[in-house]
Amino acid sequence: MKLRVGLVGLGSAWEQRHAPALRTLSDRYDVRAICEQVFHHAERAAEEFGAEAVDGYRALAERSDIDAIMMLSPQWCGALPIVAACEAGKAVYCGAVLDLNREAARELKQRVQQSGVAFMAELPRRHAAATLRLKELIATHLGPPRIVFAHQRVRGHIAGRNGLPGRQPPTVTEHLIELIDWCRYVVGRESQSVLSCAHRLDGGGRSDYEMISLEFAADEGQAPPVAQISCGDYIAPDWPEAITFRPPAAMQISCERGVAFIDLPATLIWFDEAGRHKESLETERPVGEQLLSQFHRAVTSLVRRSDLDDAYRALTILNAARESQTSGARVPLEFDLV
Repeated sequence: MKLRVGLVGLGSAWEQRHAPALRTLSDRYDVRAICEQVFHHAERAAEEFGAEAVDGYRALAERSDIDAIMMLSPQWCGALPIVAACEAGKAVYCGAVLDLNREAARELKQRVQQSGVAFMAELPRRHAAATLRLKELIATHLGPPRIVFAHQRVRGHIAGRNGLPGRQPPTVTEHLIELIDWCRYVVGRESQSVLSCAHRLDGGGRSDYEMISLEFAADEGQAPPVAQISCGDYIAPDWPEAITFRPPAAMQISCERGVAFIDLPATLIWFDEAGRHKESLETERPVGEQLLSQFHRAVTSLVRRSDLDDAYRALTILNAARESQTSGARVPLEFDLV
């Protein structure tokens, strides 16, 4: 069964992830309409896929020839395309990271639940080949995680520098939400509290670096696992070579019986009592194809996924981290999943 989809926003991952996956999975996806705030971007993509460029996300959601909405960038409209899709009874693939406060996140979650539509959050770090292999090693060789370090060095989000409208690079906030979810997935336990700090620019509200310390639930008599998550845009744009100089591993993890280092998407180096092991997983299927295949199954089989709760938890943790930055204290986590 082909899934007829409408795209809202093309986003920074369009050329590398979404467009190639849609071309490869042309037997499962039929792109019918594209809405983009820069209209000639929509026209160009629509011509490639034999679709129609549409002026407005609501008009796109209400089309009778569309089964699902793929929101690939929040652009100016934020979460409104998801609300429109729910009202129209259309499934939603959310490839955009939404920066919502606690109340707005709760309201959106309730809207999706009440509509009963299939919803999938992209969360690509979970599905990277190196992450899936790391989960196998935790279960077989490395043992339970104790300390996790996740870091992302970025550039170009401050003052909107670099990139075209609608194609801006992911912000520190967007990376933090994905890193939080990644650590939750790898540790495999629920987070209990968060402590955070940030480096503010010129004493204002904007920051170029944020650090989050996340504490997880522990077994009785055991120390709780912790994750230290950091992300920053602290390298000036006129230092282009510095951004690639000795970048830290995307994730370092210390487990009960060994340690591991991940460079996404497909490089994993791990150590145990037997020594050093390096695995390259380049032959694995691209993440974009895996994600869209899962979405197709979710919509056509009507099996409800848990991605909505995972995305909501990550956003709740980030909002609690921002509270911690203001108060200077560790904040206990409550998820309100009803």
